[in-house]
Amino acid sequence: MNTEPVRKRILAANDEAARANRERFAASGTLVANLISSPGSGKTTLLSATAERLHHRIRAAAIVGDVATELDAERLRVAGLRAHQIVTGGACHLDARMLAEALPWSGWPAVDLLFVENVGNLVCPSSYDLGEDFKVALVSTTEGHDKPFKYPAIFSRADVTLVTKIDLLPHVDFDLETVRGQVATLNRRARVLEVSARTGEGLEAWCGLLTARLEAKQRAEAVPT
Repeated sequence: MNTEPVRKRILAANDEAARANRERFAASGTLVANLISSPGSGKTTLLSATAERLHHRIRAAAIVGDVATELDAERLRVAGLRAHQIVTGGACHLDARMLAEALPWSGWPAVDLLFVENVGNLVCPSSYDLGEDFKVALVSTTEGHDKPFKYPAIFSRADVTLVTKIDLLPHVDFDLETVRGQVATLNRRARVLEVSARTGEGLEAWCGLLTARLEAKQRAEAVPT
């Protein structure tokens, strides 16, 4: 059975919903970052540390996707970040309609920065536009340095690649220059940042990137057309 026509219809419907989301975010001046990684790369821990550094400057919230439980959203709330959990019930990714339905519970539109913590998966989420401003791919030092070439779809589409758990680098077999080279081959415009939520290393650069992108978006939206 040829399932390609069905898949195309699903993606077309998703793209339409993503366009509507993008228009909403443009109107409110909200910067949206879609974080994608395999399970255990440290997305939730990173967002907790990011929220602690930005909460005096930027109104931020998160929408979290998981197959089951609300544990990640609860952790983010403890860190002071307004968070809403989407339990997908088995789906391996978030789509644009799921995101749209969750927006009223995220605090949007009274939010400057919205993080989408996608379901832990490097394959399925890469195909779905949510209406975000940019994708962020995470790879931890504990996963190995072959991830970009093994999962090229997401690393070729992500504006930013974060190498997480950089504090463990002396203790694991991980070649940072290999990751940088693979990412550069897949996407010359992508930025690669190394971060550790545990020690704080690299977080200022990450928060600076977010702040700069938010300011640029708000300036662009303020320019009369």
